[in-house]
Amino acid sequence: MVSRRSRAGVLGVVWRVLREGRRPGAPGLGARLAAVPRLVRATLVGRYPGMSRGRVLALAIAAVYVVFPVDVVPEAFLGPLGLVDDVAVAAWLAGTLLVESDRYLAWERSSPRVVRGTVVR
Repeated sequence: MVSRRSRAGVLGVVWRVLREGRRPGAPGLGARLAAVPRLVRATLVGRYPGMSRGRVLALAIAAVYVVFPVDVVPEAFLGPLGLVDDVAVAAWLAGTLLVESDRYLAWERSSPRVVRGTVVR
């Protein structure tokens, strides 16, 4: 069983995102998730200044940690207590991706684009 504090943290992030997604003009959860590959690509090629390559690496490591069966705190020995680290990393990963994708979408809307030699807003 996962601790109440860990569940509350994850639920808090999800609730905040769902609530903010209902504001007029705010990107919804689907738009934020669809922006993640563009965010990573723009960061890695140096086009997006709002995030570092190190942060992308930290997000990738967190994603691997959540999916990989080997843990720092193994569930096999510590039972439910072993899930706390997984939940904490997953909550950080989800929250960071949602916040960063929201910032990226705002940057994407405000930055000019060049289409066939013409600057388009």
